Amino acid sequence: MRHLLATEGLSLENAVRILDTAEEMAAVGEREIKKLPALRGRTVVNLFFEDSTRTRISFEAAAKRLSADVINFAAKGSSVSKGESLKDTAQTLEAMSADAVVIRHWASGAPHRLAESGWINAAVINAGDGTHEHPTQALLDAFTLRRHWSRLAGTPSAGGNLAGMRIAVAGDVLHSRVARSNVWLLQTLGASVTLVAPPTLLPVGVEAWPCEVSYDLDSVLDRGVDAIMMLRVQAERMQASFFPSPREYSRRWGFDDARLARLDELGLADTVILHPGPMNRGLEISSAAADSPRSTVLAQVRNGVSVRMAALYLLLSGNLHPEPAPGHRAATTSETAL
Repeated sequence: MRHLLATEGLSLENAVRILDTAEEMAAVGEREIKKLPALRGRTVVNLFFEDSTRTRISFEAAAKRLSADVINFAAKGSSVSKGESLKDTAQTLEAMSADAVVIRHWASGAPHRLAESGWINAAVINAGDGTHEHPTQALLDAFTLRRHWSRLAGTPSAGGNLAGMRIAVAGDVLHSRVARSNVWLLQTLGASVTLVAPPTLLPVGVEAWPCEVSYDLDSVLDRGVDAIMMLRVQAERMQASFFPSPREYSRRWGFDDARLARLDELGLADTVILHPGPMNRGLEISSAAADSPRSTVLAQVRNGVSVRMAALYLLLSGNLHPEPAPGHRAATTSETAL
């Protein structure tokens, strides 16, 4: 496996290998000197065609902690704003001998095009493409959940999966690359996933995804969940009205103070709340929920550096196994020994 482009098709073996390596990288972050010489002499390019704070800074911190040289490229202020194509940009990076390219692009499929085109001889990591996928976000979410689950069970995180966990993903699924990546990865790791959204914010073909679908957040909570992930309402991608009003959306599909209290009433003491950020406080999540002890928002940001260190290290060291050919069904957790 040379590139990390999606979680759909990512094998259980490689997913667990990334998560286990992230555990080792997390230990580096707890040392006084937070640096390893693993990628000394390598060059990592952050190629961002869309605005980003958490993902870009996280990848930069990850590469620098591995002693790589980092080049940050933003579309604004570059030749892209003058009409330069992705191909020409890629060939410029190839001339600079980039070893890895972390790409975020507004067009779904752009990282795949870059990886498969032959324009560049570098490992490609998808940092979010359109409304398609965001694999490292899903991996850091799974890493956060695995650590939480292991702590509750009193077992080591390394080597474990999420078998038996019930996870709800609620909100703007239609425009969310995070939701797509999480559904595929969490299912591979053995969790059961329920998507919760108004019908207008569910994508065409969602019935073929490996998950359940519900339109009622309260009924999903009443059945019991181990984790609830709230998705940002992506107003910048909406060219039409997808719900009556922000107030109505918050009342029916937002995680407000009443639903936070409801978790205690249901006896769900260990249920955690995730959010990939940035948050629209008061819309999809209340401030009380975002800042509560149940919230993993800051842990997700912290864990993002460890997971991205693991991805960069494994890709550039060649320690990820080749993935099955397209169309080959990945083994389930019950079929593959960890």
